[in-house]
Amino acid sequence: MSTESRSFGEGADVLADRFYPVYQWAFDERSDFVADVETKLAEARMDDPVELFVSRAIGVGVLVGALLWLVGLGLGYVLFYTGVVATDVIIGVPVPNPTLLAIVNALKVPALVVVTGLVFGFLGFTLGFGTLLAVPYMRSNSREREINMLLADSVSFMYALSIGGMNQLEILEAMAKADDTYGEVAMEFRSIVQETEYFDTDYRTAVRNRSMETPSDELSQFLTDMLSIINSGGDMTEFLADKKDKHMRTAKQQQELTLETLELFGEMYMTLSLFPLLLIIILVIMSMLGQAQMFLLYATVYVLTPLVGVGFLVLVSTVKQDEPGDGYLEVGDGDDAGREPGLLDLGLVERFVGDYSLFDRVKSREGNYETIQVVRHPVRFFRDNPLFTLAFTVPVTLVAVGSAVFGGVAPTSLDAMIASPIWGTFVYAYLPLYVIGVPLAVFREWNVRSRRRITDKLSDNLRKLSSANDTGMTLLESVKTVSDTTSGKLGQEFEVMYAKVNYGTSLRRALVEFNNKYHIPRLARTVKLVAKAQEASSRITAVLTTAAQASENQDDIERERRSRARMQVVIIVMTYLTLLAVMVILKVKFLGTMSGLSTSAAGSGSAAAEAGANELSFGGNIDTQELGAMFFHAVTMQGVISGFIAGYIRDADLLSGVKFAVVLPTVALIAFAFT
Repeated sequence: MSTESRSFGEGADVLADRFYPVYQWAFDERSDFVADVETKLAEARMDDPVELFVSRAIGVGVLVGALLWLVGLGLGYVLFYTGVVATDVIIGVPVPNPTLLAIVNALKVPALVVVTGLVFGFLGFTLGFGTLLAVPYMRSNSREREINMLLADSVSFMYALSIGGMNQLEILEAMAKADDTYGEVAMEFRSIVQETEYFDTDYRTAVRNRSMETPSDELSQFLTDMLSIINSGGDMTEFLADKKDKHMRTAKQQQELTLETLELFGEMYMTLSLFPLLLIIILVIMSMLGQAQMFLLYATVYVLTPLVGVGFLVLVSTVKQDEPGDGYLEVGDGDDAGREPGLLDLGLVERFVGDYSLFDRVKSREGNYETIQVVRHPVRFFRDNPLFTLAFTVPVTLVAVGSAVFGGVAPTSLDAMIASPIWGTFVYAYLPLYVIGVPLAVFREWNVRSRRRITDKLSDNLRKLSSANDTGMTLLESVKTVSDTTSGKLGQEFEVMYAKVNYGTSLRRALVEFNNKYHIPRLARTVKLVAKAQEASSRITAVLTTAAQASENQDDIERERRSRARMQVVIIVMTYLTLLAVMVILKVKFLGTMSGLSTSAAGSGSAAAEAGANELSFGGNIDTQELGAMFFHAVTMQGVISGFIAGYIRDADLLSGVKFAVVLPTVALIAFAFT
């Protein structure tokens, strides 16, 4: 633990100790609130006692409240004492008594300042206390989502171990060590194992305790049912087989519920994305009637439009979750040597750097070698690490935009931007979008497609391995047989795996190295299952069949998700194209007509001007060029935001939306450039 983190922890403990009497005065230790917080702390795996945690939250709330109280007093003084806000009439209630009126007038401003301070102080206390108190709730919810997502594969893993001949305790220990694959589910089983090892608790009691403290109701029910099988001496393998099938069905049902929610969000987006457009039309009509609202127009285009998109993206992220895990496996306990060394991770030597100068030189030489390899094959490096294209494209963008600005090519003022909105927006928005977005989208799609070539045929090849192993072949011989009859990338990887084992590499290490080359979470769970099972026996037909079933279940979920998500993407794109069409029509027909009316009005005689001096000026306050620029900027921002939303709905990854964020604004650029 670093000195900074240690001092921070000591300061937090001092704060909790100082406000512990306040906690004792304010809360009953048997209250539902304290019990609920204590439960959430256990579910979030936070080891703070509930008394100190709530005391610390009270202390943070008081400090933040005191700070904002001072800010409120200062703000109230500036607003009311200096006359920024008039205090002549606050409520409008008449006071007939002159003496009472004098007292009210004397105390009115100080009371307003004090009330402002109290309001800010209350908001500050609520913010500080509530934010800290929400941490265990958020962590508990996050752990619950991850556990529920991984539970089906975790039960399949335990079933495979049970088939391999492991007893109940060995299964629990194996699950506890599988945190590189099964994440929070493994952490729950690790708690069971640690309780039995370090607290001298029998494992039945440990299982019961964990079933009551886990944040996932599904895992709690699973552990409760497992405990009944343990106590009754039932068949654990049969029990896990039934639970495996049940949780696979549950995973499909949960996916169906998620997709239905996303469909509802897609319908909501059709309404929400058109709201700024309707507001823009209303404000333009108000401007035509002589009631210019340019500030509201600017706020609608440059504030409301992106806020609606970002808010909807946050809303979608609460439903659509990324697949947990990074996809990497360890060769042994704590050994990550299965990861191939590269420029970003030089491998085993990094563990010993600083101990001896020899390792420093080795790291330097290895770093130079990997850098040369990247220079020789930059395309391969960017395919594996798409985000590193930003290290080159962002400086190039800054140089290009800076050169345009300092060279006098790009508009540098608001009037110049309004005079040439297409060119100015292209320099400041479209040029960075193309220079940064196109390489990122290309290499990201290449990366995804290269990894997808492995998972597309994974289920079929697992079935082939199972059939070959069932004939009496060892797992290695089965791998060789399948590699000879399988085309594509996965067949090549099986050949490499077989060759590695023939040259002395263990089969487990070859499997892990194959997985870490692609580091796909779904693939990692399959490889983990097979690698663990083959340590006990080479005859693992049932395990391979289970792995194939789990992979096919993932295929069904993925296929349904892609089909339903494709419809949502179409809805988003069509909604954007509708908005773009309306904006183009407004620019061509409406603004063109208004420009013609303004020209006709400017050429009329002075007599006609005097005759209409007292009449309502219709459209006289409209700057058609300014409105055209705002329309173009609105559809550009909407195109970028819609692109990222479409990508996130499609793949639960913002980078997936880069290609949409490049294409959709390009359609707007073409439409406005030729109209």
